[in-house]
Amino acid sequence: MNQTTTREAVRGSGVASRNITKAAVIGSGVMGSGIAAHLANAGIPCLLLDIVPKDLTPEEEKAGLTLDHPKVRNRLAAKAVAALPKSSTAPLYRADFASRITPGNMEDHLSQLKEADWIIEVVTERLEIKKSILKTIEGVRKDGAIVSTNTSGISVNAMAEECGEEFRRHFLGTHFFNPPRHMKLLEIIPGFDTDPDITQFMVDFCTKRLGKGVVLAKDTPNFISNRIGTYGLLVTLQEMVRNSYSVEEVDAATGPVLGRPKSATFRTLDLVGIDTFVHVAKNVYDNVQDGHEKDVFTVPDVLNELVSRGWIGEKGGQGFYKKIKGDQGSTILSLNLSTMEYNPSAKISSASIEAAKAVKGAKRKIKAFLGTKDRYSELAWNVLKQVLVYSAEKLGEIADSIQEIDNAMKWGFNWELGPFETWDLIGLPESVQRMEAEGLTVPAWVKDWIAAGNKSFYQEKDGQVFHYLKGEYKAVDAEPERISLSALKAQNRVIRSNTGANLIDIGDDVALLEFTSPNNAIGADILVMIQQSVEEVRANYRGLVLANEGRNFCVGANLMLMLMEAQSGDWDEVDDIIRLFQGSMMKLKRLEKPVVAAPHRMTLGGGVEACLPADRIVFSAETYFGLVETGVGLIPAGGGCKELALMASSRYPDPGSDPQPEINRMFEMVAMAKTSTSGHEAVQMYGRGADTVVMNQDYRIYEAKQAVLELDRAGYVPPQPGKARVVGRDGRAVLQMGAIDMRRGGYISDHDLLIAKKLAHILTGGDVPAGTIVSEEHLLDLEREAFLSLLGEVKTQQRMQHMLAKGKPLRN
Repeated sequence: MNQTTTREAVRGSGVASRNITKAAVIGSGVMGSGIAAHLANAGIPCLLLDIVPKDLTPEEEKAGLTLDHPKVRNRLAAKAVAALPKSSTAPLYRADFASRITPGNMEDHLSQLKEADWIIEVVTERLEIKKSILKTIEGVRKDGAIVSTNTSGISVNAMAEECGEEFRRHFLGTHFFNPPRHMKLLEIIPGFDTDPDITQFMVDFCTKRLGKGVVLAKDTPNFISNRIGTYGLLVTLQEMVRNSYSVEEVDAATGPVLGRPKSATFRTLDLVGIDTFVHVAKNVYDNVQDGHEKDVFTVPDVLNELVSRGWIGEKGGQGFYKKIKGDQGSTILSLNLSTMEYNPSAKISSASIEAAKAVKGAKRKIKAFLGTKDRYSELAWNVLKQVLVYSAEKLGEIADSIQEIDNAMKWGFNWELGPFETWDLIGLPESVQRMEAEGLTVPAWVKDWIAAGNKSFYQEKDGQVFHYLKGEYKAVDAEPERISLSALKAQNRVIRSNTGANLIDIGDDVALLEFTSPNNAIGADILVMIQQSVEEVRANYRGLVLANEGRNFCVGANLMLMLMEAQSGDWDEVDDIIRLFQGSMMKLKRLEKPVVAAPHRMTLGGGVEACLPADRIVFSAETYFGLVETGVGLIPAGGGCKELALMASSRYPDPGSDPQPEINRMFEMVAMAKTSTSGHEAVQMYGRGADTVVMNQDYRIYEAKQAVLELDRAGYVPPQPGKARVVGRDGRAVLQMGAIDMRRGGYISDHDLLIAKKLAHILTGGDVPAGTIVSEEHLLDLEREAFLSLLGEVKTQQRMQHMLAKGKPLRN
C-alpha cells in the first residue's frame, strides 16, 4: 500500500481545535523518563507509568515494606523521576520541573490514562509487547485522545493492526531522539489510517510547543535518519576493511572535515552503544527484500565480536576507544581491528585534512577536503558517494521530500549539510558523471533531473528557497514564525553594515542588530554599530531586536584585543574601549524605542551585558547565560555589575528593607561565574519579570519582534535614569568576610580573593554608607576602575592567555 507523507497530504480540511493539557508516558526507562521530562519542560503535566515490581529491593526489605506498598508498586517510575535532576544529560530545564511528573504504575493508575490528551508508549522494542500495551491503552483512553509510539524502527501499522478504527485514526509514531531535550529531531510517522488533521496537529504542536525539528517519515524500517545513518556507518566500515584504514584514520576523514560532528564514525558508535547499533542494523536487514541492501545491512563480524566481549562503547567502559586514567591524566587508546588490541591513539594529519582546517565554515571545509586528493579524501569520497546514491534511491520510500531527508540527517546525526545539500555543494552534474564512471548506478530520477537542465536540488531566488519535489522546483514552506536573516540579507534588507555587525530591516518598521564577528565576540566594530543603530532606530523605526544566527549569541568581549592592549601598556586605549562599551550599553538602555534581546546558546560575559539593557529578553530554551569574567581574572565592566546592583535595589525599594540577601546571591553568581543551564534557569537567576522563553530556537527572532511591536503599541516609555540604594561599606564587609573564609578554607586562591573584593566593592556601591542612593554613572566608574586594575595583574593576564590557548579557565 502506497503511503503519502508530504506536508500537503497531511493537511486536511483544517486541524480541529484541540490542545494537549495533560500527557501520559508508558515506560520509565531512559527514553520514557526523558520524554516525560521534556513534556514537563514545555509546561505539560505528565503521568509516568511502569510495571509493578515483582521483588523487593534490599532497602525495601530493610524498611519493612511489602510488595503491596505504594512505594514499591510505583518504584520504577518514582525512581526515574527522582533521578532526572541528577542526570548528566540534564533532561530538565529546571530541577523543580520534575514536580510536573506524577509517577505511578500500570495496574493502580491505568484508569488515569483517560485524563490524558496524548499518551506515548515507550516500552521495550518488541512488536508483540507494544501491541499488547496499545490494546490496553485502547481500553481506557478517552475518545479523541492521541496515542503515539516511540520506536526507532518497528512498523507503526503492524503495532496497531489489532486496534479499532477510531484508535488507528488517532495513532501515529513519534520517534524522539536521545536525549529528548537536546536532540532536535522528532520523526513523525503516520499510519495508513491516521487522520491527516491529527498528523498536522502533531507536527505543529511538537514544532512550536516542544521546540522540535519535525520531519514526516514513512512507515519503513528505521524511518529516515537511522536508515541513512546506519547505512553510512556500515559502508564506512566496509571501506575501512577494504583499504586497511585505522579507527583514528576513519574518524579523521569522517568528522568536521566532512561537515560531520567531532565524534565522526567510531566515537559516535561508542556513544550510541555498539549493541544498540547492531540492533538497529538487524532491524533493516530483517525487513528489506533487496539483496544488495541486505548485504550492506549484514552486521559485520567485528561488531558481533565486540558485543560478545561486552566492548559496547562508553556504557561498557570500552569500544572502539578506551580511556585509561593515570597519574599524568587520561590516555585515549584505539582498537586495532586486526589484532583486537588497544594502542595509544594516533594523531592523523594529511594535506586534505590540513586544507579543510585552514578554512572556516562547513561548506568551505568540505570542498577543500574533497578537492585535495590523498588517501583520506579518497576514503571520504568512497563513503560519501554511496550515501548520496542511497539517499536518492530511498526518496519516495522513506520520505517524499528531499527536505525531510536532509533535515533528518542534520537534526538527528548533527550533519552540517544533508545528503542533497552536500550533493549540490560538490556539483551535482559533475559528481554524477564521476559516480557513473566509477561504476555506481545513479537513480534514473536524478539523471532525468539533470537532463532537464537542472544543476542542483535546491535553488534560491529573491531570498526564497526552492527544492526538488516530484520532478519540479517547489518553494520551501514559509513559516511566519521563522524569520531568516540570511534570506532578508539576500533581499537587500541590510540598513547598515561593518566588519562586526549588520543592522537589518525585519519588517513592520522593526530593525535587528546582528553580530557577525568571529564567535560574535564584541569589539569596537560592534560597539560602533550599536551606537549607529540607536540613531537609526530613533529616527526611522519602531524598535530594535538584538539577535543573530551564529552558533552562539555571543561569547563575550574580544579577549585577545584586551590582552594585547594590556601587554603593550596602552592603558588609555583600554580605558577608551571600556568607556565605549559602557556608553554603547547606556545608549541601548536610554533609546526612546523598545529594545528586545533574543539570545541563544552561549551568551557569556559581554553578551549578557548586551542583553541586560533591553526592555525584555526572549530567551531560547537552550540559552547558557552568565557573567563569567572572573574565570579570566576580571569583573563585568560593560554595565553587568551596575545592572545587578540596580535590580537588587528595585526589589527592595522601601528604605526599611534590606537588599543584602539579594546582593549576596548576585555576588556569588558573578564570583563563581555561574551560567544558566537553560533559558528558564536564566529567567530564574536574573529575575527580570517581563522576560520570556521560547521553546523553538528558530522562532526567537519572530517572538522578539512581536515583543517590540507589543511594547510600541502600548505606548512605550523609556526607563528613567537609574538610581540604586546600595548596602555600602557594611554590606561590602559581609561579602568580603565570606570570601576570606573561602580563602582560609582553601577553596579559592589569593587572586580569586582579590577579584572577589573588587567585585564586592562595585555591587555594594563603593566606599559609601549603607542606604546611599547612587547613580548608574557612579557604578560604571567603579566597574571601569576595577577592570583596569585587574587587567594590569600578571595573574589575570595568565588566565586570559590560558583561556585563549586552552579554552578553559586557569586557577592560579
